[in-house]
Amino acid sequence: MKKRIKTFLFLLFTFFNISFAYSKDNNVVITDVLSITDYPLYTTEFKSFVYVNPNAPKGGKIVLPAYGTFDNFNPYIFKGTASPEATNLTIDSLAVTPADDVGSAYPLIAQKFELSKDKSFVGFFINPKAKFHDGTPITADDVVFSFNSLITKGSPIYKFYYQDVEKVVKISPLHVRFYIKKGAKNRELPLILSALKIFSHKDFANKDYATPSLTPPLGSGPYKIKSFEAGKYITFKRNNDYWAKDLPTRKGFFNFEEIKYDYYQDTTVSLQALFAGNIDVRYEYIAKSWATGYDNDLITQGKIKKQAIPHSRPATTQYFAFNTRKEKLSSPDVRKAIELAFNFSWANKNLFYNQYHRLNSFFTNTPYRATHTPKDTELTILQEYKDKLPPEIFTTPVENLFRDDSLSDRENLKLAIQHLKLAGYDFINEKMCNIKTGEPLEFEIIINSANGNSFTRVLLPFIENLRKIGIKVTTRVLEINTYKNKLDKFDFDIIVSGFGGISLPGTEQKDLWGSKSADIYGSNNIIGIKNPVIDSLIQKLIETEDNILYTAYVKALDRVLLFNHYVIFNWYSATDRIAYWDKFSQPDNASTGIDINTWWIKE
Repeated sequence: MKKRIKTFLFLLFTFFNISFAYSKDNNVVITDVLSITDYPLYTTEFKSFVYVNPNAPKGGKIVLPAYGTFDNFNPYIFKGTASPEATNLTIDSLAVTPADDVGSAYPLIAQKFELSKDKSFVGFFINPKAKFHDGTPITADDVVFSFNSLITKGSPIYKFYYQDVEKVVKISPLHVRFYIKKGAKNRELPLILSALKIFSHKDFANKDYATPSLTPPLGSGPYKIKSFEAGKYITFKRNNDYWAKDLPTRKGFFNFEEIKYDYYQDTTVSLQALFAGNIDVRYEYIAKSWATGYDNDLITQGKIKKQAIPHSRPATTQYFAFNTRKEKLSSPDVRKAIELAFNFSWANKNLFYNQYHRLNSFFTNTPYRATHTPKDTELTILQEYKDKLPPEIFTTPVENLFRDDSLSDRENLKLAIQHLKLAGYDFINEKMCNIKTGEPLEFEIIINSANGNSFTRVLLPFIENLRKIGIKVTTRVLEINTYKNKLDKFDFDIIVSGFGGISLPGTEQKDLWGSKSADIYGSNNIIGIKNPVIDSLIQKLIETEDNILYTAYVKALDRVLLFNHYVIFNWYSATDRIAYWDKFSQPDNASTGIDINTWWIKE
């Protein structure tokens, strides 16, 4: 009885605090949806997202593969290797951005949102029903703790990522505000803050946020961790007392009673695990396996379904990334020469069964891809930086940056030698050497063990072409943890890297290409880019609220990145290739691609 009275008084108190905050300040706009678009897709009365089945039955178990290992349940710290699956399934965020409306955020922990008209702060009103798995309410104290811990004890990149936030302040038990630094302009910031995962401040009272731990943090999400063995598996059990299960942003999701992730070091091993019935679903990332590896009775008899499902998502961007911190790879001409030795057309025909398209932009399959030569608003923008840009950026079509596949390797290698000579290299004793120092041009490409076999096939003809022009290249396949450590510390020459498709480029571009992130261990600026034009373009695309200008700034950024030859683009697929045992149903969500969390067991 005492507990019920205490809960009632807490809710009553917070209700009046919220009501007071709603009407207190004429400078404040209270809204049910955060959006940086003119027209959010969903109204305030929506019942569920359109790409789910809100009436999907609950129950059953699904086993999925994960790759690598884990020794930690906090993915936001620099040390250790975390399980992202654990955080995604057990820890809720302030709001949810749906797959079909990436410019908007809808309520989860935050019931309503608060925007100041002068853009001095962003506020969140916490749902009084929101609670952690132990039944304790989620409060403003937890939001304050989660944010402050992230920027003071999390990986160094987060302090940089949230640099426009001056402070976070508890206004009342269920009301928190993020105050924006004076002069800072970032239209995406409300969405970024809404994605913040919320940890319990009480749960961390006697443990260090920055220390890797295999004690699962107190969650608030749809699942709890049932059991695990570090580096081998994690089993999640659906939380039937999940506080948000009836919210429109959660209807139709998380339908399995149990989800288990088994960890593998090699994608080829997981294919055999699928056929053996040890896992239920598997994404296919290797073209050869998709073309030749599924020819068995399980497929022909329909026991395992094999589908290539088209999607309209931005392409995943994958490339061989140059470490420009290395003197030998600091010249755009050297990087262009190396790129000319990579024959994608040959690889696609002979290794990939013509299943792929060549990436030719950092924003492939979006409206923000640079094409042809600059014109209109983009041209006006680039002309401001004319003295700091390669002259050919104004005259050479983007399409001509990539090797002309009508040319032979011999002709392309002749072009490569010309670029190397421009960079101060030439042949000495049949080796391509720096004319001033006599040092031969040599480098190493490292790849991780999860896809080592597939990439080795691709690299061999590439390396042979480079050998023909006097460049010695070696490769190493590294265990995933070792690979990650080299990536985090920028200890490599060339590495296979990339990022997921980005629908609305914004603040994350600073992390990928900004000068300030180049020296932050663990940042995604693994290339080491320090280019004032790129910094300026990123800042302007973040700040502008004009959609035409925004598009032009992103296209200009894409073009400047392309003409500096920071990467050798790989390839992408316009479909989700997936195989699964025929015991699941899924909604018709082809446009947004596959989301296992919307599947359910067949009746």
